[in-house]
Parts: sequence; structure tokens; C-alpha cells
Amino acid sequence: MDVGFPKDRDFCWLALNRIRGIRPQALAALVEHFGGPSELFAATDRQLEGVGVPAHVLRCLRRPDLEGAARDRAWLREPGRSLVACDAGNYPRILRATAAPPLVLFVEGDPGLLGRPGIAIVGSRNATPDGLETAAALAGGLARAGLTVVSGLARGIDAAAHRGALPAPASTVAVMGTGPESVYPRAHAQLARSIAAAGALVTEFPVGTPVRPANFPRRNRIISGLALGVLVVEAARRSGSLVSARHALEEGREVFAVPGSIRNPQASGCHALLRDGAILVETVADVLTHVAPQLAVPAAAPQSPAARVAPAQVSDARARTLLECLGYERVGIDVLVNRSGLTAPEVSSILLKLELHGVVRSHPGGTFGRCRAEEKQ
Repeated sequence: MDVGFPKDRDFCWLALNRIRGIRPQALAALVEHFGGPSELFAATDRQLEGVGVPAHVLRCLRRPDLEGAARDRAWLREPGRSLVACDAGNYPRILRATAAPPLVLFVEGDPGLLGRPGIAIVGSRNATPDGLETAAALAGGLARAGLTVVSGLARGIDAAAHRGALPAPASTVAVMGTGPESVYPRAHAQLARSIAAAGALVTEFPVGTPVRPANFPRRNRIISGLALGVLVVEAARRSGSLVSARHALEEGREVFAVPGSIRNPQASGCHALLRDGAILVETVADVLTHVAPQLAVPAAAPQSPAARVAPAQVSDARARTLLECLGYERVGIDVLVNRSGLTAPEVSSILLKLELHGVVRSHPGGTFGRCRAEEKQ
């Protein structure tokens, strides 16, 4: 159909965003050179060739995807949705300062969150239960301290971080690797609705963009670009989370990592980051201490995500022994029998008492671990 070519600024940005084969920052530079998006479309061939516009880009400017831009505009007409173009006053300054800022952002939810101080939390899709709990606890603490938590809506650590931050006023931003009308994975449709209601869903990809592997590295640069730093909670050696960390390093942002068990392959990426100079994180305060100069909030008092229950707090001698044998990882009864020298019935009885007192918690698979500080408060 013939949708015409409206001259309004937003429609021109939507049409420009659909041009392929030229970097967004190059298009933004052309817009600035000619004085605006509509002025760029109005420029003559000679003017465009004079500034070195390639032939294929010139053809796109002469035959823009107007139908696609019309679909984008139709999506934006729904309540709670907005377009943030790179020349807008509400375009996040921290993202504009990166090497490859997106041309536009489609936002569902509160666009004001994009300009707030943020921390990215990323990690494995195949996270352990400990990793998920740690990500949620750290995200909640950071959001309560005033940092908006930025992540990618993926399974595992990303989803846990979003859920942990949602109840706080600073809330959370989910950066997507699809068009704004799609949610990937589909299992996170309800989570996405919650984020749109209390935080913001963000993407640079126009309506109709499907799931493609190449989209996610592009998404990752926005995740790190919106944040003061990137916190990695569980990541294998080859992980998209490390791509976000690399983007952060290239942009001069902080990189944080949570250490894990040497037996956990999902911790190997974090350990590699720590060897390369990432900041070790055990508590919310470990992050706030490094970003506090850029915030209007004080660093919180140190508190570990795990409850450091001292054996002296447990009066029974055998219970103290078992707690020492438990350590800070989840283990089964057979392991505790071997470590403690107690019988299986004795271990089971003591674990029940510790669980009733809120010191130990049972987990799927017949394992036990110390309760987290947040559960004891």
C-alpha cells in the first residue's frame, strides 16, 4: 500500500532505523550534518554523494521502507509506548557516550528509567539455584539503593535479576533482541508484562524483527551501555554475558563478578574475569562502593548474599559440627555423613532442627544449604 512519506520527525527516524548496510552512528552523523532526519531525506543525490553516502544507502534513502515504518508507528500509538531517538533530550546520555549508540529506542514502560543510574546484571541461562538466588538478592539490594537493574530478559540470571529488582522504585530495564512486539523467550511473557508495568522494555529493533543469533551481541552493547557497570553472576568461559562485560571494559565502565565454586562450570567465566581484574562481589556494598561517586546514595553497610551463620550461634555441639561440615555450598546427606562422622539418622535429625530454626534450608535433589541473610530477616 502507499503510505506516503509523512514529514514528522518520528516517522523519519523510524524509516531511517530500517535502513541496513550502514552503522547507526553513521546515519546519526548524516542527520546531524543535514540538520534533521527529514532534511536528510530531502537532500539531493549530489549533496549525499558529496559527503560520501554509499550507493546502496542512497538507494535506501530514495526508497525507504515506509510500510515497515508505518507498522512501527502503529505499535507506538498504544498507551505506555514511546520512541526515544538519538537526538532527543531524553535519550540516555550514558548510552550516547558509547562507541555505537542505537539510532532509536522503542520503549514500553517508563522511558525515564533509561536516564537513571543503572547496573547491568547478566549471567548464565543455565544457572544453578544458588546463582539465581544470588542474582535476585543482589538485584533487589541494588535497586533498593537507587540503581536501576538492566538485563536482557533471558532465562536464568537475567530473569532472576529482573524479578529481584521489580519491587523497588528504581525497578528494572529489560533490553530485548527482537522487535518491540515480541517477547523472547515466550515463557517470559508475564515477566515482560510486569517489567513494562513497573520498569521498561527496550529494543532498537523495529516491529517484525524475529529472533536471530546476530541480534543478541547488539542487544548486549545496549545492556552495558545503559549501566555504570556490569555485574556477572555465573557465566561459562564462552558466554554472551562475557560479551557484555567486554563492551563495558571497552567503554571504561566497571566490571564486577561473583565468585563461585571451583566445581561449578558456570563459575569459570566469572573466575576468568576476576583474574583479569574484575571487582570481586560478595555484597551489595561491594558494588555501591565503586559506583558511589556517581550516585546520590551512600554505600550500604557490607552484607553478604549468604548468611554467615557462626557455629557459636548454634548451641548444640553436634549441630555446630554439622554446620561447619556444611560450609557454604549445597550438599547431600551422604556428603555430610562422610564429613562429620555422624550416622545418617543423626544427620537427618540435626538438619531438621537447623531447618526449623531457620539456619538451614532443604533444596530439590535432597541437598541442604545455609539460609540466606534475606530469609532470616
